[in-house]
Amino acid sequence: MMRVHAYAAPAAGEPLAPTIIDRREVGPNDVLIEVKYAGICHSDIHTVNGDWGPQPYPLVPGHEIVGVVTEVGAAVTRHRVGDRVGVGCMVNACGECAHCRNGDEQYCLDGMVPTYGGVDRDGTITQGGYCTHVVVDARFVLSVPEGIDLAAAAPLLCAGITTYSPLRRWQAGPGKKVAVVGLGGLGHMAVKIAHAMGAEVTVLSQSLKKQEDGLRLGADHYHATGDPDTFERLAGRFDLIVNTVSAGIDLDAYLGLLAVDGTLVNVGAPAEPLSLNVFSLIGARRSYAGSMIGGIAETQEMLNFCAEHHIGADIELISADQINEAYRRVLASDVRYRFVIDTATLG
Repeated sequence: MMRVHAYAAPAAGEPLAPTIIDRREVGPNDVLIEVKYAGICHSDIHTVNGDWGPQPYPLVPGHEIVGVVTEVGAAVTRHRVGDRVGVGCMVNACGECAHCRNGDEQYCLDGMVPTYGGVDRDGTITQGGYCTHVVVDARFVLSVPEGIDLAAAAPLLCAGITTYSPLRRWQAGPGKKVAVVGLGGLGHMAVKIAHAMGAEVTVLSQSLKKQEDGLRLGADHYHATGDPDTFERLAGRFDLIVNTVSAGIDLDAYLGLLAVDGTLVNVGAPAEPLSLNVFSLIGARRSYAGSMIGGIAETQEMLNFCAEHHIGADIELISADQINEAYRRVLASDVRYRFVIDTATLG
């Protein structure tokens, strides 16, 4: 066992605090990573607060992890000591079911193992990236290309792939009108990626206070959903809407913004159920879909795409003792656009 410094939530709703956790010894198929940076995702806050159900406390969150390989197992060939690497939202899957074989490990029929708060194949509880070191099965370790700043790459491992995957699946690109609901950690990545794919991009936000940012990030248009005229003016406009917010929205109103055969994809995960009127769908052959993260191959594709287009997250780098304040600021929407922890401050 290896003992490493970390920040953990001791119980639901309690502030995170410094702790020491154990990491397993490096097995033949494992990679030991010295964590350099860890992004703070809204999912971390939902999870440690118990919004999505009971958790195995104490719990170390963090699934936007980047660092450097310091040791590899005897059977590992994909990664070498010194490589820049990342770890996202999952650290294991069965590898044998139809979904895993199809490259959709995130939908593993046996259940993918989340980076924290899950039960790994050896029966241990996974602990996330707010720490100095992680040991991960090499199959779930991504290569971070040199074209991306390492700190700005951390949020790509969740926010990047969460938005890239539906944009790619629903073919955002030239000639497509794409709307992004919300300009936060996920939304700002969706704007950058959709713009790089060649789509015409519109931001739909509650107000116009982030309009300058939205246009700088690559949006062609920016509209305030707090203005009731917005939904009339934009009716039937979009081929694809990516909803990134983690709060409830009026689905019928947003579905009305879709063109015939348009799709509204939810990637934000509100704690409460959402409802809709089926006539909002059948009136124009519209679809309402959900999307999680991506598989390992698609996540690597996303990292390569971002390197090619010089895309990283807009981040605010913080020290470990600022984590709880960062959580409060995320809940207050006071971050532009992703907090990233400098894990050198954990020791």
